[in-house]
Amino acid sequence: MGLARGSYAPPPGGGRGGIQPAEDVLVARLRALVKRHGGWGFWKYYYHLRKLRVVVNHKCLWRIYQLMNLQFGKRRKKKRLPERVKRPLEVPTQPNVCWSLDFMSDALTGGRRFRTLNVIEDWNWEVLGIEVDFSLSATRVVALLTMLVHRHGIPARIRVDNGPELISQVLQAWCQAQGIDLHWIQPASPMQNAYIERFNGSFRRDLLNAYLFTSLRQVREQCQRWQYDYNHLRPHQALNFLTPIEFRQAA
Repeated sequence: MGLARGSYAPPPGGGRGGIQPAEDVLVARLRALVKRHGGWGFWKYYYHLRKLRVVVNHKCLWRIYQLMNLQFGKRRKKKRLPERVKRPLEVPTQPNVCWSLDFMSDALTGGRRFRTLNVIEDWNWEVLGIEVDFSLSATRVVALLTMLVHRHGIPARIRVDNGPELISQVLQAWCQAQGIDLHWIQPASPMQNAYIERFNGSFRRDLLNAYLFTSLRQVREQCQRWQYDYNHLRPHQALNFLTPIEFRQAA
């Protein structure tokens, strides 16, 4: 019929979309990169693979890239959540093993709502910081954590829930730069963050529900006093009735 053989021959790898069996390892490496760095383009993946000493020709990688429909405009736009892994709630034996972090909210007498960002040390239940404002972005989270790291050192892990500020690239990038393992609890599983949940109960009962606030200034002043009392004056049964500061000094 005068047709060239290439016009009717099956594609290489028959039935596998043109991907050869020998390329399975490369496909897996590329898929893992795209999963972790979804915002990158082809050339970033290519040069990153080269830095990882993966021997690959850019034309070959581009063919696989196209067959996998990884062109940026063709990818799904749905936001991917970080992986959640259930971990046992360990009892730290020294400081800076794990910090817990969570948000709470309340309202001023005028009706305007405010938020607090609470950070505690799991080891001795010490309140490391309480940030208060009408809005607390991921940038504010990083600013508070940066100050606390300068004051107390770098924790090995920070445990958080699934709030939008806590799954942001800003916080993830900061933790990665500090060498901190950012651990998200599983959705609807507050007991996986039991240390901060227990603290939140005391914070709600003894402070937020106990006072009427007319301004952020009043909230911040009361939080500062309450944090001092909690750390220096309030004994904890789990700490052999020592205060968090006494427990730290004894250790």
